[in-house]
This record gives sequence, structure tokens and C-alpha cells, in this order.
Amino acid sequence: MQALIDIILPVFLVIGFGYLVAWRGLLAASSIDGLMSFTQNVAIPCLLFRAIWTLDLGDSFSLPLLISFYTGSLTCFTVGLFGARYLFNRDWEDAVAIGFACLFANSVLLGLAITERAFGPDSLSANYAIIALHSPFCYGLGITVMEFVRARASGQPNRNLPLIVAKAMFRNALVIGIALGAVFNLLNVTLPVPFTDALDMMVRTALPAALFALGGVLYRYRPEGDIRIILFVCAISLILHPSITWTLGTAFDLDDSAFRSAVITAAMAPGVNCYVFANIYGRARRVAASSVLLASALSVVTAWLWLGTLP
Repeated sequence: MQALIDIILPVFLVIGFGYLVAWRGLLAASSIDGLMSFTQNVAIPCLLFRAIWTLDLGDSFSLPLLISFYTGSLTCFTVGLFGARYLFNRDWEDAVAIGFACLFANSVLLGLAITERAFGPDSLSANYAIIALHSPFCYGLGITVMEFVRARASGQPNRNLPLIVAKAMFRNALVIGIALGAVFNLLNVTLPVPFTDALDMMVRTALPAALFALGGVLYRYRPEGDIRIILFVCAISLILHPSITWTLGTAFDLDDSAFRSAVITAAMAPGVNCYVFANIYGRARRVAASSVLLASALSVVTAWLWLGTLP
């Protein structure tokens, strides 16, 4: 439990500092929005590019591992989407953003750190295999469904949907960063040291700046009137996803290292990218931001419980 607190508490302190700064008016709302825009359009794409470019994925991919994790992801998105629409009467665009919050686990900031603390740095190969596909899968699914919903609402014919989705995907800075990282990885591209040093400087700003900006927007999007649907998102993220992954991982008889990585990653709270997605489309931002905060707090306990089920 102490290890989990040591990992998660710094995250809350950064978010809390952003909240405090916004509450006391030390930064204008436009400044916080500008910082969030910087992280989602520049710093985080650099982080994703760097990570995927340098990953050694040759021996890490396992189809049973990916099925165990991503079946849970897809199920959670579906339950979140239709639950938001039919249980909480949100419109379809809000429902997609809420479904995305149920889909996108915090695989990097929490998943990697907790796995390493619990089982050591040599236990992370399965984490990296999941992370390599995580953003492309989640953003691909979220953007596809959101653009489908928007096309239907505007009366555009379905034959235009692939082009709409492709344009939306490749206008997304996060997807561009992932795609470029994959190309550089496959082609074994090397870059001059000054360039990689500059890239590393940018990467180091990504997560702290994103967390600080998230704290600032939380001040504007407090869970007033949305607490039931926020708890719904938390339950899906912290209970349903790891339950599915644990069940399938057991059925596939995953080796201990892959099983631990899959279950721990599935048990993580929604990541900052849930708010990034909601902010891109301007939908359900209060639900997404508050779900990230509350689920991260609850995951101190739920992650400890899930760790207790692992071999």
C-alpha cells in the first residue's frame, strides 16, 4: 500500500496545484486552456513518438495477451457508450466521450509505475506491448464512433464516413505522433544527438504539464449533478475491465508476467487522454475530468486489491 501511495500521491499533488492556481485566479482560464492545448498538440505527441520509436517490440507481442486486455477495453467502451445514452439520457456525442473515458486506462503514468514497483523493471515487456497499441486502438475506435455519430446527425451519407474518419485521425496530433514513431521504429531511423536531446526535453514536460492543466480545468468542471455517471465510469474502469482481463488471462493461461501486466494495466483509472478526447470534441468534459480524478483516488484501494489476486 505504501508503494501505491508513493506512486499516486505525486500525481495528485500536481493536479491539486493546478486546481489551486485556478481557484485562486493565479492563471487565467485562457492560460490553462493554452497549456492543455500545448500538451495535447505538442508535448504528448512527442512523448508517444519517442516511446514507440525506441520500443523493442519483437518478442513482446502475444495474441492472447492483447485479446485479454483489449476485449475488456472494447466491452467497457460499449457498456459506457450505451449506459450513458440509455441509463443517463446523454446525447450520442456525450455518450461517445463517456464511453472513451471507460475505454482509456492510464497505462503509462500509473500502469507502468505500479507494475515496476510491484514486480521489478524486468517485468514490463507485456506492458510495452499493450502501450504500443493503446493510443491507436482507443483513438481509432473513439474517433470512428464519434465521427459516425456526427455524420448521422448532420445527414451525411455513410459512404463518406471512411474519409471523414481518416481526416479526423490524421489531424489528431496524438495519432500523428504514434504513426511517425512506428515508421521510425520499423525503418530503424536514427537522429542526431542534439535532436534527440531536444525531444527528450519536450517529453519531460508532457505529463506534468498535462496533469497541472487537468487540475486547472477540474476547477471549472466540478462534478455538480454528474456524480452518478462519474461513479458509473469509475466502476467500469476499476472493476469491469480488470475482471474481464483477469478472466480471459486465466482462460488463456497467460504466463505470470504477462498476466500481471495485463490485469494491473486494466485496473488503472482513466488516463489524462480521456479529458483530451473530450476536450477535442467539446463533449462531456466535466464527466471526463472528474472521472480521472475520482477514479485515480479510488485506484489506491482497488489496485491494491487487484494486486492481491495476482500470482
